[in-house]
Amino acid sequence: MKKNGSGRGPRRNNKPSPVIAGLPVAKNDEVVIDIIGMNHDGEGVGRAEGYTLFVQGALPGEKVRVKVLKTKKQYGYGKLMELVEASDARTSAPCPIYNQCGGCQLQHMDYAGQLAWKRQLVVDNLERIGKLRVAGRDAEVGASRVSEDTTDSGAAQAAGEEGIIVRPTLGMSEPWRYRNKSQVPIGVTEGGLVGGFYARGSHRIIDMETCLIQHEQNDIVVSRVKAIGQKLGVTAYNEETGQGLLRHVVVKIGFATGEMMIVLVTNGERIPRLNEWIAAIREELPAVVSICQNVNTRKTNVIFGDVTRVLWGREVIHDYIGDVKFAISARSFYQVNPAQTEVLYGKTVEYAGLTGNETVIDAYCGIGTISLFLAQHAKKVYGVEIVKEAIEDARANAALNEMNHVEFEVGASEDVIPRWKEQGIEADVIVVDPPRKGCDPRLLETILEMKPERVVYVSCNPSTLARDLRVLEDGGYRTVEVTPVDMFPHTVHVESVAVLVRNIVDNK
Repeated sequence: MKKNGSGRGPRRNNKPSPVIAGLPVAKNDEVVIDIIGMNHDGEGVGRAEGYTLFVQGALPGEKVRVKVLKTKKQYGYGKLMELVEASDARTSAPCPIYNQCGGCQLQHMDYAGQLAWKRQLVVDNLERIGKLRVAGRDAEVGASRVSEDTTDSGAAQAAGEEGIIVRPTLGMSEPWRYRNKSQVPIGVTEGGLVGGFYARGSHRIIDMETCLIQHEQNDIVVSRVKAIGQKLGVTAYNEETGQGLLRHVVVKIGFATGEMMIVLVTNGERIPRLNEWIAAIREELPAVVSICQNVNTRKTNVIFGDVTRVLWGREVIHDYIGDVKFAISARSFYQVNPAQTEVLYGKTVEYAGLTGNETVIDAYCGIGTISLFLAQHAKKVYGVEIVKEAIEDARANAALNEMNHVEFEVGASEDVIPRWKEQGIEADVIVVDPPRKGCDPRLLETILEMKPERVVYVSCNPSTLARDLRVLEDGGYRTVEVTPVDMFPHTVHVESVAVLVRNIVDNK
């Protein structure tokens, strides 16, 4: 339905704008549309006479008036001008800079609505990309299918016939202040140093004094470091000119220990008045036990460079996930939400079905977080990771927890795991936790050749999860169950854990 002041058609400005022949709308038209869904970027999806429009800030179930900003042949973008009918899930975003900052995308949706949407996002990807059948019954149906012996061929066959159970998203009782790591870009204005997050769709820094998804101490540290740097005359890096010193301030905190690390990412090795800066940080922030510098002189959006050194204090801070202790260095990858990480890994252990007698391979093991969680319940765990420094951290973490039945090796999983097989290592369970791009195709081939009884897939991207599950299903596995886990409340990101078992054909 189109709208203008008289109600007789679209309102257009007097300037000519590009028009694509055959489209029902053009740039600067205003139309009233129903929002029928939300895409993976958190934009509302509506249709004007069959033509798809993406609308930032609109929620499913709403009727909205939008101004068309841009059109392409298949879809366009609109700006939300008026809520004609609001969704029951709409809420007021508590963050004062939410509409400017690009860090969160869903604060205008209540938490129950976020959890439901994230589950639906997983379901949609499984069906659309993976061409997999999702069980239409309530998610509680079949609750015992994984806790029972799902390596049994009958269970696998049942899973294939009934469809995949997709559980409700596991959320947080308090979905705020959950992040243990802050990576704040630094810029400069007439008033001095600014630090915050990039505005949506740009590299313009929105200055921030508080972030409601960060640990409170992270806010304090960033604010103090900015103030100290400004007092000492430290310059901020300029992306356009490549000049200036301070690029990012990275803060890490151990939720369980309270230990904090600051990493100053600089455009060059020399930091003027360094001793004064260190002394001021130590005096004003006594919880900080490590101050590091990372040097990044490249013109890039990547935060870290190759050189990291300790300016003062320890090389690592410590934290716990459950009963497992981890040492975290400046460059270590460590999940940013420790409370939900324990939930995620607990579901991984559950899906692995460990009794204490199994051999487990953890592909993409990183610093050994999942490996060591699994090792509490397995006979033997092998971890493999292509990043040398991560494997060094993994070995150190295994020693820290006195876990002698865990071995780690550097290399690509698709190269190392076949070599292990040649050495006689057989896996009962293979766990994968790949990056957003999903598993390397050769790793999927390797899993099919290894024929473990179970595969547990931990995913940070529903689309590549669905793609890879399709490959494993075509190779003789059945996906029994998937559980989304909300690691990043108020953002569009969703993690999932899936369990697959060998089907009846393979078990003959």
